[in-house]
Amino acid sequence: MLVDKPKMHVHDNGVFYFYGQTLVLSTGGSAILTFVMTTLSNAPTPGEALRSRPTMRDVAALAGVSLKTVSRVVNRESGVSGDLVAKVERAAGHLDYRHDLTASNLRRSDRKTATIGVIFEDVSNPFFSSVHRGIEEIARERAVAVFAASVDENPEREKDLVFAFSQRRVDAIIMTPTVRQQSYLHHERRGGLVVVFVDREPRGFDADCVVTDNEAGAETATAHLLGHGHRLIAFVGDYENISTASQRFAGFAKALRSAGAAMLPELVRRDAHTKESATEAVLALLDSPTPPTAIFAAQNLITMGSVRALQMRGLQHSVALVGFDDFSMADALDPGVTVVAQDPREIGRRAAQLAFARIDSPDLPTAVHVVPSVLIRRGSGEIPPGR
Repeated sequence: MLVDKPKMHVHDNGVFYFYGQTLVLSTGGSAILTFVMTTLSNAPTPGEALRSRPTMRDVAALAGVSLKTVSRVVNRESGVSGDLVAKVERAAGHLDYRHDLTASNLRRSDRKTATIGVIFEDVSNPFFSSVHRGIEEIARERAVAVFAASVDENPEREKDLVFAFSQRRVDAIIMTPTVRQQSYLHHERRGGLVVVFVDREPRGFDADCVVTDNEAGAETATAHLLGHGHRLIAFVGDYENISTASQRFAGFAKALRSAGAAMLPELVRRDAHTKESATEAVLALLDSPTPPTAIFAAQNLITMGSVRALQMRGLQHSVALVGFDDFSMADALDPGVTVVAQDPREIGRRAAQLAFARIDSPDLPTAVHVVPSVLIRRGSGEIPPGR
């Protein structure tokens, strides 16, 4: 099939792609190739294409309407009849017109850009990927674009990213704080930037926040292991300076106290941050003079590393394991991994809803929203001691 304005990509399999249509070389292929190359010789260069982009004036001329009407249609303003909207959209489609949001935003009195920035510790972490997805679901309803970046637990990078997003005039930032206190954000707020926090509460800065019941969830996980007869329970957690890690350790300690069980310092590791470091920590615990009969892994990557360590020692059916936060394929392992599951997608959705609510009504009172967790029993957390 031939199209009016071909754009060709040549692949090793001999297929030419024209704006989503394909032309396969077979018999008469050389003739077709001659046609293609002739057509391409008349096609604009990248520079010419940029200089000849259609404008709203071109759309207005083709549609036979005023420039103001085109502007109201592309900016989704009310008060334009359905017939005029259809006429403008047909003309825009024929010209392959793309609305220049940057220019439009500069003309808008409210200076909104229909963009939000997302700053997480690591966007590739399954938890944060799901939070991001929830944010996108709500943003899509308002035709808002989402830009995301990772901090990698680097406080200076957090500040750099906030500044970079602010320079690009995003309407809001949804972020997980890494810096010890967030008072530096007061300057950005005075400039009109909306900030919402997820997973960890801010310090030195009053703002909306969406978190999980970290302490209660950890207490539930530990109580579950205690209920199955365990007393030698290891805690493998993230860095102590991370608020969620501290809250989960507090829940672990609270459950032990409530049961009258001792916390053995040699069974506590509070420096695991990755799957690899968690694997090393759990291997050391399993090889110690007083190995645990159960493990509470206080973060999803730590749980994955714990599973690997147990498998390496052939103890996955002998040492109980409960993880904080669910992860992909946890139910497909042998045994399935018992977890305290957060709802990261809902966390993201609520954070986006809070951001848009504050964009619309800046004077709303701030609030901390707690999304409950749930214990999911799959087998690993139900292994009794001495099995």
